[in-house]
Amino acid sequence: MTASAPYSGTVKVNGIDIYYEIHGSGEPLLLIEGLGYSSWMWYKQIPALSRKYQVVLFDNRGAGNTDKPDSEYSIEIMADDASGLLRTLGTGPVHVLGISLGGFIAQELALRHPDLVRSLVLVSTNSGRGSRMMRNTPHLNGLLKLWGILPGSFEMTGKASAPLGMEYGLKKEDKIRYGLSLAFTPEYYKSHPEEIERIVRWRMESPQPGYAWARQFAAGTKFDSSGRAEEISAPALVLNGSEDRIVSPESARELAERIPGARYEELEGTGHLLFIERADEFNDIVIDFLDEAGTDDKAATESRDDTGWWDKIVSLISGGNGSTLKN
Repeated sequence: MTASAPYSGTVKVNGIDIYYEIHGSGEPLLLIEGLGYSSWMWYKQIPALSRKYQVVLFDNRGAGNTDKPDSEYSIEIMADDASGLLRTLGTGPVHVLGISLGGFIAQELALRHPDLVRSLVLVSTNSGRGSRMMRNTPHLNGLLKLWGILPGSFEMTGKASAPLGMEYGLKKEDKIRYGLSLAFTPEYYKSHPEEIERIVRWRMESPQPGYAWARQFAAGTKFDSSGRAEEISAPALVLNGSEDRIVSPESARELAERIPGARYEELEGTGHLLFIERADEFNDIVIDFLDEAGTDDKAATESRDDTGWWDKIVSLISGGNGSTLKN
């Protein structure tokens, strides 16, 4: 199948303009990005995924080309943004792939709007506050302080700590580089300097206000699906990097154990941005899962259709009044 030309636009949802793109054709697949990221982050997924699926991606509130209101954000609001986009576009039910904060939004979308979700791929994410959420917290605290978030508001350990050898007053691009150094494995970060600088350039070309980053982050800190993930009915794949320094593999595995029938996979030697580090392998895993989920869904639909067809035949034979057939 040849991917169709991408289409982009904005729709008014929940009082804000949401930017979206559509690539390819086939069963719809919604991509939900993480904290501070916008649609450019899928540069290694769109070519592969859009060959088989109609890929719908959008910028979360507070990022990219979507509006950035300086008001309270929550994962519930952001999930409703996604559902509003889908309903406005007349798309659904869809497969959903969410990464990091986007994984929180994907879970909430499945819980609040189950009619819109065919399957879930949850990457570099967990159940939020109800899990062993973060690892390497001294680095995280330093990152928060670099972005100007008060350490007393989001303290992840007993003491806030600044990144070793780094001082405040850094340029925004240096803050972005530091964040990327945590999100990638050290080996990948050191061996791909041109790619790192390209990502920094993309983020600088579509700058996110500090208040918007803080509001997205605050929304994530309040999310907790630990007592509700059992209610997710869609087939789910939870995928994490073994060396993720932001979301621990243990907490991702706990999430998979909470979702009925969910599958857990771990990519050895990858970090938080495993979908960039090992894109080909990541894309193959996702496509295999979506193909399987789509097949199962089709079989279930056909089974329901067959049952409906038989009921109609019985009704016709029995005179249409639902009476029992007689010999």
